[in-house]
Amino acid sequence: MSTATLTTKGQITIPAVVRASLGLETGSRIEFIEVANGQYLIVAATKPVHALKGLLRKPDNAFTVAQMKQIIAKSAASIK
Repeated sequence: MSTATLTTKGQITIPAVVRASLGLETGSRIEFIEVANGQYLIVAATKPVHALKGLLRKPDNAFTVAQMKQIIAKSAASIK
């Protein structure tokens, strides 16, 4: 198990073995994801935004801009 010490500035040095395993380099970003109360998962945020392409499927029925405006206007009118 690797450990790190928190400095007075709130910084830590990620151990080399962990950096290598996550593929981290100078300037890499990491995310802290809370998985339970007081427990966090550290994930390398190294994938570019282009990697998200294809993650979501296209909707079965697409709306035109005119249709969206009509739906919004109808919804707004029902609120009054």
